[in-house]
Amino acid sequence: MEKIYRLDGLDCANCAAKIEKSIKEIQGVERAQVDFATTKLTIEAENADLSEVCNEAKQIVKKIEPDVKIKNWQDESEEENNHFKVIQIVSALIILGVLALVKPVMPLSLIAYSALYLWIGFDVLKTAVLNIFQGEIFDENFLMTVATIGALAIGEYPEAVAVMLFYQIGEFFQDYAVNRSRKSIKSLVASRPDKANLLLDGQLTEVKPEEIHVGDYIVVKPGEKVPLDGVITEGRSFVDTSALTGESVPRSIEAGEEILSGFINQEGQLTIKVTTVFGESTVSKILDLVENAASKKAPAEKFITSFARYYTPIVVGLAILLAIVPPLVTASAFYPWIYRALTFLVISCPCALVISVPLSFFGGIGGASKAGVLIKGSNYIETLAKTQTIVFDKTGTLTKGVFEVQEIETQLPQADFLQIVASLEQGSNHPIAKSILKANQKDLSSVENVVEKAGYGISGQIDKVNYFAGNDKLMAAENIVIPEVHAIGTIIYLAKSREFLGYLVIADDLKAGVSETMKELKALGIKQTVMLTGDNRKIADAIGKKIGVDHVYSELLPADKVSHLEELLQENHKVAFVGDGMNDAPVLARADLGIAMGGLGSDAAIEAADVVIMNDQPEKIVTAVKVARKTMKIVKENIIFALGVKIIVLALGAVGIVSMPVAVFADVGVTVLAVINAMRCLRVK
Repeated sequence: MEKIYRLDGLDCANCAAKIEKSIKEIQGVERAQVDFATTKLTIEAENADLSEVCNEAKQIVKKIEPDVKIKNWQDESEEENNHFKVIQIVSALIILGVLALVKPVMPLSLIAYSALYLWIGFDVLKTAVLNIFQGEIFDENFLMTVATIGALAIGEYPEAVAVMLFYQIGEFFQDYAVNRSRKSIKSLVASRPDKANLLLDGQLTEVKPEEIHVGDYIVVKPGEKVPLDGVITEGRSFVDTSALTGESVPRSIEAGEEILSGFINQEGQLTIKVTTVFGESTVSKILDLVENAASKKAPAEKFITSFARYYTPIVVGLAILLAIVPPLVTASAFYPWIYRALTFLVISCPCALVISVPLSFFGGIGGASKAGVLIKGSNYIETLAKTQTIVFDKTGTLTKGVFEVQEIETQLPQADFLQIVASLEQGSNHPIAKSILKANQKDLSSVENVVEKAGYGISGQIDKVNYFAGNDKLMAAENIVIPEVHAIGTIIYLAKSREFLGYLVIADDLKAGVSETMKELKALGIKQTVMLTGDNRKIADAIGKKIGVDHVYSELLPADKVSHLEELLQENHKVAFVGDGMNDAPVLARADLGIAMGGLGSDAAIEAADVVIMNDQPEKIVTAVKVARKTMKIVKENIIFALGVKIIVLALGAVGIVSMPVAVFADVGVTVLAVINAMRCLRVK
C-alpha cells in the first residue's frame, strides 16, 4: 500500500533528509522517500495500518518542519507569500544603518541591538529551540543560533545582528532560486491536461479527463491539449508534439490516425474515440515517470546524503576544540578563539551540496524530457555519462522497421506465391510478416499446425500440404536445397514439402541521420559502436559499412545477442544497448543502460528501458549523452565549488582571517550560486 503527499513550504534539504530517515524508522514502513526537488513524500507500508503510519509520519513532519503544510499529492500547491520576509529584511537593514550612524551607548546599545536581533532572527531561534527539545540538533538553525548568541555574549552586537540579517537575506534568495527551479521542473507537469470535452448525444460537456471511459468520444478544439489517447474519427489538423517528443515542427494528422495525450491541436477541430483511460494515457505515464525519477538516486546523491550526516557534527566538534584547546595550550585570551569558533560554526552547514546536487539531477531529467528524452532516474544519468560502448539493434532502431517486398522470384504466379507466404505469416506480429501481408492482394488461406521458430521462420499446413517459409537456416534444417541468392535484403524462401518454390526479398530503409549520429557519438568520445542483428551477414555488413559502425554481428538469435552483450560487459566499462523496447527486452535488461527507441504509444518501450527516445530518431541518443554529461559536469562543479569555498573559509576562519559575514556568504551565498548553477541543467538546446 502506498500514500503520496506534497510538503508545501519545504525549503530545507537537510530537514527533508531528516524527515525521510525518521519516517523509515516507523514500524511497518517498507519505503519512505522525500524528494526535495518536488516536495513529494512517498510512504509504502506492508503488514501495518497505512492510515496509522501516515498519521505518525505527519507528526514527524510537524516536529521537524512545523511550518510545512501536508497536502495530498493531487491537491493544488499554494504560492508562497514572501511579503513579510521582504518587510522584515528591509526594515532591519534600515534600523541597522541608523544604529551604525547613531552609535548608542550602553545599555541602550544592548537593548536596541537585542530587539533588532529578535526581530530579524526570531523564527531561526524558535526553530532551533524546538529542534533541540525534539533531539534534532546540528541543523543550520542551531548553528546560526549558537554562533550569533555567542557573538552577543562576547559584545559583538552589530556583528551578531548583521550575521543573522545576512543569513536571512541569503535564505530569501536561496528559497527564491529553489522555487524558480521547482517551477521550471513543475512546468513539465503542465502538459498533463486538466479538462476534456465529452461528446454525448451531439452535446459537448466539459469534464475532468479522469471521468472519460474507453470508447467515449471527445472533441479537441484548436489551441487545446489532447487529454487522452485515441483514434481520430473526424477532422484534420496539425498538432504540436513538442511536450512528448521535443520536436518543434508541427505534425499533420487526420481521421483514422492515432493521437496521443499531451499533443496540442493547432488548427482544425478533432473528434477522437478514446482508447485509454486517463491514468494509462501516454502523457500521464511519462509525467509519472519524470516525477518518480528522483527515487532512483545516483551514487553522487547518496554520497552527499551520507556526507552531510557526518560532516556537520564533526565541524561542530572542531569548533568546540578551536574555542577551548588553543587558549589553554598557549595561555592566550579566550575571546579571539571563541570568535573564530563561532565563525567556524556559521560555515559548517552543508546546504549548498544537499540542495544543489539533487536539483542538478532533477533539472537534467527535466531538461532531457523537454527534448524528448525520458531518463528514469538520477542513477541512469550518471551511467549514461560514463558510457563508452553503445550497442544497437538494427531493425526499428537504425532502420525504419517499415519493410516492403522488393523482389519475387518463383515459377508460380506471383500473386499465388504471395498468398501462400502471407497465409503462413498471418498470425505473426513480426514487421517482416506484416510487410508480406500488406503486399498480398488475395484472400488468405486457412493454415493448420502452425509452428513459428524464432530466428528461422514458420511452417504450417494448407489443404493438408506442408509448407515452410523462412531463411536459409530453416531450409537447411528441413534439408531443402535452395539456390544462392545475392540480393541485398531479407530473403524469405518458400518450400512445399521438400520442393523449393521460390523466394522474395524484403528491404528496410535506414532512418535519416544515422551516419551523422555515429560520427557525433565518436566526436563525443564513445569508444566503440556495435550492431547486433538477426539479419544475414551480407545485409548487416553492408549497412554497418554505410553508417560507420565499428563492429557488426549478424545472423543472431535473441540468446546470441545477450551472449555478445555479456562479452562486451566483461571489458569493464559501461555498455548501453539501444533497441525497440519490445523484441529486445532481454538485452535491454542485461545492459548497464537500456535505451528504447520510439516510446510514443509503446508501453513495452517505456517499461523495458532506462532511457526512452520518444520520437524514434537516433540523433536523440547524442542529445541524451550530452544532457547526461552536462548534468554530471554541473554536479561536479557544485560539489567542488561548495566544498572548496567551505574548506578555504573554514581554514581562514580558524586562523582568524575571515569574519562572520564572510562565513555567512560561505554558507548561504554559495548555496544560492550552486542552485542557480543547477538550474542550467534545465536548458537543453
